[in-house]
Amino acid sequence: MTAATIVPTRLRQHARFGLAALAIGAFSVFGSPAQARGPEGIADVAEKVIDAVVNISTSQTVEAKGGGGSNTMPQLPPGSPFEEFFDDFFKNRKGPGGGSKGGDNGNGPPRKTNSLGSGFIIDTSGVVVTNNHVIADADEINVILNDGSKIKAELVGVDKKTDLAVLKFKPPKPLVSVKFGDSDKLRLGDWVVAIGNPFSLGGTVTAGIVSAKNRDISSGPYDSYIQTDAAINRGNSGGPLFNLDGDVVGVNTLIISPSGGSIGIGFAVPSKTVAGVVDQLRQFGELRRGWLGVRIQSVTDEIAESLNIKPARGALVAGVDDKGPARPAGIEPGDVVVKFDGKDVKDPKDLSRVVADTAVGKEVDVIIIRKGEEQTKKVTLGRLQDPDKVQAAVKTDEPPPEKPVTQKALGLDLAVLNKDLRTRYKIKDTVKGVVVTNVDANSDAAEKRLSAGDVIVEVAQEAVASGADIQKRVDQLKKDGKKSVLLLVSNGDGELRFVALSVQ
Repeated sequence: MTAATIVPTRLRQHARFGLAALAIGAFSVFGSPAQARGPEGIADVAEKVIDAVVNISTSQTVEAKGGGGSNTMPQLPPGSPFEEFFDDFFKNRKGPGGGSKGGDNGNGPPRKTNSLGSGFIIDTSGVVVTNNHVIADADEINVILNDGSKIKAELVGVDKKTDLAVLKFKPPKPLVSVKFGDSDKLRLGDWVVAIGNPFSLGGTVTAGIVSAKNRDISSGPYDSYIQTDAAINRGNSGGPLFNLDGDVVGVNTLIISPSGGSIGIGFAVPSKTVAGVVDQLRQFGELRRGWLGVRIQSVTDEIAESLNIKPARGALVAGVDDKGPARPAGIEPGDVVVKFDGKDVKDPKDLSRVVADTAVGKEVDVIIIRKGEEQTKKVTLGRLQDPDKVQAAVKTDEPPPEKPVTQKALGLDLAVLNKDLRTRYKIKDTVKGVVVTNVDANSDAAEKRLSAGDVIVEVAQEAVASGADIQKRVDQLKKDGKKSVLLLVSNGDGELRFVALSVQ
């Protein structure tokens, strides 16, 4: 295990639970000064919303496996509150004499495993929000109210990309619900309250501050987490993060921890994202995200210098889908999107999030920078589909290809595309340009991850057909005092990206 691990905060009821309990029990607890205890309003918030927070219990049938490791009773401290839990758990799994049911080899009939998480009621008709990973692959889902009532729930819909799910159950009595607050109004240092079901200890209240906003931890395409130091542990997944008005400003989802317990680095999906996802799941049972139909990449300082953009910002269009809404709107590779529907675009993540959050079919203004000048394009958004990833690589016996005539430039060996090179590097007939046959290991091109089989389509936004064309463009840029050259590079399948290389 690495020193710091990103941990989904669902709790699985098996042996590792005990190890997590041991790790947490090893921490020393120090008293804190009175002024660090937080605002007095925390008790009022907890009392107001506690009945709207629920525990989520799921069960799943899995095949029993041998090895014996998972059948070992964890060693718990004397008097641990988890002793009874594990005692019952292992007695149920073992046969007479403590052996595994189904034979000495530990392979028996399928068995049920249980998971625990948290959630919260947003509608008194029995609508609950939680994390997708809390209920993923479950055969049965139950909602447990604060008074202990257990009710079977059904799944309304899930969104894997934001790790959110909506459940529905029939209320046995009048319910308390909570509403979403505005996560955009949160400030660094604002107090927040987390309530959930850590380690099956339901109704647990913890408090802390907003440590950071818009945190990208590369867990999904739309990362924009609230980071908090409010204690979040296994079992807190899907639970609410409240502001001091008692409004939900986030859904607790992940922690970073070397031990499995809270070290004060937890992440919550902001309510602005959650509210939109929940509305669509309730309405359609699925997500209908906006689609622009472009492939984008970051604008580095070198790329910005090549495109005369100061300061470096926006999302660089590396490719345009032939059937997407961007093409008829006039958006082209090499354009840099700096504003979408009135919202500034600082980087590619900004564009991905704002496009996904925009209604399908809406006409929006997209401001781009092309050759140093701003232009406005009107785009009617399509609907994002999850494409099936098809990978087909058929190897055939071919006669030895002729050795291509190459030319060196920018630390690259370059050759004109021919049939033999297309076959060798599996380059589609639709890809045009100059193929890279070798990369100097000590060159800037190697650092930028250019490799044999890449095809240079454009240099400084002009098409090239030979190594001589590339060298001519590079020589001209040097004469003009440019420090870098912008290449449009394609892989064999025709997927494009921009790469800026030093010409010094």
